[in-house]
Amino acid sequence: MDANLFPDDGIDSWNTVMLLYESAIKKMKVKVEILNDEFQQVHQYNPIEYIKTRVKTPDSIVKKLKRGGYAVDIPNMIEHCNDIAGVRIVCSFTDDIYRIAEMIGRQNDVTVISIKDYIKNPKDSGYKSYHMLVTIPIYLSDKTVDTKIEIQIRTIGMDFWASLEHKIYYKFEGQAPSYISEDLRECSEIVSILDTKMLQLNEAILQAKKEAQES
Repeated sequence: MDANLFPDDGIDSWNTVMLLYESAIKKMKVKVEILNDEFQQVHQYNPIEYIKTRVKTPDSIVKKLKRGGYAVDIPNMIEHCNDIAGVRIVCSFTDDIYRIAEMIGRQNDVTVISIKDYIKNPKDSGYKSYHMLVTIPIYLSDKTVDTKIEIQIRTIGMDFWASLEHKIYYKFEGQAPSYISEDLRECSEIVSILDTKMLQLNEAILQAKKEAQES
């Protein structure tokens, strides 16, 4: 999104910017749902368990800008807040994460700006997820605006872990006792083991089904 399209901080500009973000997540959600439906038709399998969307509140946007040392205005919001529009895709298995990411990246009107793979390279806290920062065009009556969306793709286990970490982070304002942080990291490893086991089990089931059909 070009910040120059919104040179002032009036309420009309603010409402238009937020409309763009809200429209972007609606459009992206439909795209992902269509991909999931197509996958079901072709492969008789749904890789996506559920999809969550959200637009950051004005209060959260202001706090993020202040933490970064930026003036609170629309151009800085557009330039420095990449996660105002968020789409979270929760999959059954780890392999599905990369499959979905690849399908999204192949969409003609989706531009991938950056990728952060916290599954292969987890954060120190134990956080694991696959992040894509993309833009998609939103067509208004008088212009087309490429709008940023942060997409997070993770398994059910990763999503459960991240939800718990988020609650702890806010409860302790980012200063959780060390024993809690250590337990969280241990739980992250347990989730990884579970994801691996479930993937292996699913592959074994598919192989057994294939062999039964061939016999």
